[in-house]
Amino acid sequence: MTKIGILSDTHDVLRDEVLDALQGCNLILHGGDVGREEILTGLGRIAEVRTVKGNNDEDWGDRLPETLRFSYAGLQFYMIHDREEIKDDLSGVQIVVHGHSHLYEEKEEGGRLWLNPGSCGPKRFILPVTLAILEVEEDASYRVKKVEIPVKFRFGFSARRAEASEKKLKTLSELDKRQLVSAVMKETNRGKSPASIAAKCGISPELAEHICRLYLTHPGIDADGILNKLELGRR
Repeated sequence: MTKIGILSDTHDVLRDEVLDALQGCNLILHGGDVGREEILTGLGRIAEVRTVKGNNDEDWGDRLPETLRFSYAGLQFYMIHDREEIKDDLSGVQIVVHGHSHLYEEKEEGGRLWLNPGSCGPKRFILPVTLAILEVEEDASYRVKKVEIPVKFRFGFSARRAEASEKKLKTLSELDKRQLVSAVMKETNRGKSPASIAAKCGISPELAEHICRLYLTHPGIDADGILNKLELGRR
């Protein structure tokens, strides 16, 4: 049996728990937004690494390919960071590996598997830190195992309080949500820390940190765009 480790959106973070989960893999696929080149070096100590460039991979990352298409263990793979950017003909492709959204997704569509391993990077509000292990048999049949990495909230903020905070946020009107995010963006422009922004805006430090990161890593994004990425925008 061949084991392929699949992860994405590490954003400068490579946890020991992630390395442990990838032990025994024959190949590692990274869906982009790597962060530091040293992340790939660390992964390369386990197995061969193939990766694509993410929207935050600049400077050294400019040499990474935007897409990859290859055959391995009897399967045809296609890799891209953001599936919305696909322009290639996917004929013959059996597995599409992508990232960007930080949300784990595993579904059959268009006669192929679409696999987003989620994010292995900084904790994103109450979303889990995840990766995937693809186990391929000799006849090219396969199964996917989702791996969730337990990560504690920063600032001593508990998961239970985080969930309560998110539920409360979801009850706000669209206008109130937009005003809240705009306030966080304004304070970020002033150079305030996530902890101080959280205290001023009455939200959790985890949420403040996440909004700050989305704002800083997605140039030109507005409050509605951030709400959509938080999955709290208008449906």
